Amino acid sequence: MLTAGIDIGSITAKAAIVEDGKILGTKVIFTGYNAEAAGKNVYEEVLRENKLDKLNVKKIVSTGYGRNSVKFADKSFTEIMCHAAGAYHLDKKVRSIIDIGGQDSKAIVLDSDGKVKNFVMNDKCAAGTGRFLEVMARALEVDLDEFGAISLKSKKPAKISSLCTVFAESEVISLISKGEKRQDIIAGIHESIAARVASMSARLGLSEPIMITGGVARNMGVVKALEKKLGMKMEVSPYAQVNGAIGAAFMAVLL
Repeated sequence: MLTAGIDIGSITAKAAIVEDGKILGTKVIFTGYNAEAAGKNVYEEVLRENKLDKLNVKKIVSTGYGRNSVKFADKSFTEIMCHAAGAYHLDKKVRSIIDIGGQDSKAIVLDSDGKVKNFVMNDKCAAGTGRFLEVMARALEVDLDEFGAISLKSKKPAKISSLCTVFAESEVISLISKGEKRQDIIAGIHESIAARVASMSARLGLSEPIMITGGVARNMGVVKALEKKLGMKMEVSPYAQVNGAIGAAFMAVLL
């Protein structure tokens, strides 16, 4: 059976198509101002790129903060449920998930059947999220895609003490004026994110294997900082950014 998952995030909209346990295709676009249009567009694009007819798609599930804007979905589920389903289908051994998205971060613990045992979520502050990194990239005049590689060159990460995006940006500007190296500032930013996420996750009692999902998972600087802070290895799937959409597509099979 052909099913689709659509994940409307604050920064990007993702779609995935699966059939009989196999991922046929995924797509990521910017959400922009109109979440409803983003859902429609990302769905049509994933179908077109994979030469699929929407008439053959039996069920559609939406997720993400904008899940209710996908009017053509058969059902919607929370990001927690969909990220759990996506990670479990990608690797049945996964027992914990750290998801860092555009405007929130979350940690999820799974049982051996892939069911959610417990979770914590930070959705009250942009610190430690993709939006936080975007602000820092602008302040440093560095392409966000280069952050990971640049930070790994650091020998002495700068100290970023503030957990607030606005105050942290002021700290970064101050460090720039003092002549701190870019790689040290970026590494310090990554360590600040890792400290915040690790503190949040500690309440759950994470167990390995741990999978990191969300767009920030593409930043190896953040991944390495998290591994160091938690003392645990992170599994990064090639599908990390579209994990929620994949989970939604697998959940659609159950409808």
